[in-house]
Amino acid sequence: MTVHFIGAGPGAPDLLTLRGRDLIAACPVCLYAGSLVPEGVLAHCPPGARIVNTAPLSLEEIIAEIGAAHAEGKDVARLHSGDLSIWSAMGEQLRRLRALGIPFTVTPGVPSFSAAAAALEAELTLPGLAQSVVLTRTPGRASAMPDGEKLAAFAATGAVLAIHLSIHLLDKVVAELTPHYGAGCPVAIVWRASWPDQRIIRATLATLEGAVGSEMERTALILVGKTLGAAEFDESRLYAADYDRRYRPVGAEPRYPEAP
Repeated sequence: MTVHFIGAGPGAPDLLTLRGRDLIAACPVCLYAGSLVPEGVLAHCPPGARIVNTAPLSLEEIIAEIGAAHAEGKDVARLHSGDLSIWSAMGEQLRRLRALGIPFTVTPGVPSFSAAAAALEAELTLPGLAQSVVLTRTPGRASAMPDGEKLAAFAATGAVLAIHLSIHLLDKVVAELTPHYGAGCPVAIVWRASWPDQRIIRATLATLEGAVGSEMERTALILVGKTLGAAEFDESRLYAADYDRRYRPVGAEPRYPEAP
């Protein structure tokens, strides 16, 4: 018996890895975070599967469901939205499973910031503008922020910020970022990225609050940075005609004289 933790993606049922799909189809028990995982993903469950929405359950109740499946020798598909590596609460579950000696695997998923960038048709790391993306959030009831992880500290680097779980504090976000990025810095808010009711607002730090108005729903991602919608940026050397690389040796004395 194995518990398979699976990143179920940002919302669109087809933004699911093939491995994740196949694991879901093979597991007679499925535990899913019903507040964020779309029901379309559950269509991959086998006939007769026990499907449990964990949204109203406590951690202890979730582990009890897994323990019952373990006692019956039934594999479990444990679905979380997006990717499991950030804000999934997987870590606390794995700690308990290790203590109980219950085996598990982890399958990555498409994170929400990737889906949001795709919706914006944006490459977040453009040469000469930004080469780093910071995934962060503001403090919340479920998790506090360590002292060193302040928005202002990240903003001072000039990196693109993907700010999660913070739409309800939009005024504070704008106030903290404006001194570092400037009032004219591009911003985008993507609600429910990849869902059928996805919505996008593009603005600047100066105009963002007015553009959003009262549309403060929690499943939103705030993206801030110079690369959003940029038309003027350097081109990378990767595809330059005179760039000597392993698969395209060039010049009188190429670094890689023979292409493999």
